[in-house]
Amino acid sequence: MKLSIERATLLKAVAQAQSVVERRNTIPILANVLIEAEGSTATFRATDLDIEVVDTAPAQVERAGATTVSAVTLNEIVRKLPDGALVSLTEDGASGRLTIEAGRSNFSLATLPKEDFPVMATSDYAANFSAPAPVLRRLFDKSKFAISTEETRYYLNGVYMHVADADGGKVLRCVATDGHRLARVDADLPEGAEAMAGVIVPRKTVGELRKLLDDDEMQIAVSVSETKIRFATPDITLTSKVIDGTFPDYTRVIPQGNTRKMEVDAAEFAKAVDRVATVASDRSRAVKLQLDEDRLILSVNAPDTGAAEEELAVAYGDERLEIGFNAKYLLEIASQVDRENAVFMFNSSGDPTLMREGNDTSAVYVVMPMRV
Repeated sequence: MKLSIERATLLKAVAQAQSVVERRNTIPILANVLIEAEGSTATFRATDLDIEVVDTAPAQVERAGATTVSAVTLNEIVRKLPDGALVSLTEDGASGRLTIEAGRSNFSLATLPKEDFPVMATSDYAANFSAPAPVLRRLFDKSKFAISTEETRYYLNGVYMHVADADGGKVLRCVATDGHRLARVDADLPEGAEAMAGVIVPRKTVGELRKLLDDDEMQIAVSVSETKIRFATPDITLTSKVIDGTFPDYTRVIPQGNTRKMEVDAAEFAKAVDRVATVASDRSRAVKLQLDEDRLILSVNAPDTGAAEEELAVAYGDERLEIGFNAKYLLEIASQVDRENAVFMFNSSGDPTLMREGNDTSAVYVVMPMRV
């Protein structure tokens, strides 16, 4: 195999591949990226047996072929090469080495046979549809902060993507929760998605997917089966197993009867919470909200570190309320608001609180209070 490829193109492909590779694994071939050269393209494939990413890049192929080489090492080498360099990759089958040349730099890396590289089995996808990158980006970006990190409740370790009923008809919905907070984000249902089974997209896949969604003009082809999900752009295909479990009935957690309404400037609110939380003890990080007519007092009282208080002007016309929250959860929810105003709907100091952006109900957040 022999090919030449632009450094920036190679770096993009290899960086995507090496982020999928698990640093610590017992199977040496899983640390490698499979490079296949044919025609005028080079394909870079990496997998951790749960996720597989395939990146296709234009290259000048002198000799077609394939080999596998350490993804992390190759990424480090390419990253350190000068901008604009033309990189040539030559595989010598006899010595089992891959030579990387650029300008005056020359590297030789050990390879493993391509036959040992596991390729993810193809799946029959029941639903195929395409969605604009900004739509998918919003769905996952606004929900992923609530993904649970608790391994015992493995079915919460991802984003539940499914077709749901909303006021205006059916929607494509992403939900994540860890039991303390919940995010539910809706988008218009793309054509062809009606038959989609609900799937739980793992946390790592959500992170990898984010790299495909930066281009606002891009249409992402999405394919879903009972066990796998695939996201594809013309250059990159990301295939992932989905979490084998049942996502809990989240609708029971979303409060319907919260009538006390507070409207506040989201950015000001987030900054104020951040400021008073500075003195909160790390363990509880509790912030108390005291609501009275058109004013909110945020306070923290940590006996071992100190106290803090800040007053904010808000729109609130209901009876007095005192309620406590984990500062981290409040900050994460407030940071999801793209519009100026965040609307909080309270019931009592012991009930879950609902938050949305202005009058927009397509993104709804729930946070559990804590005793302060």
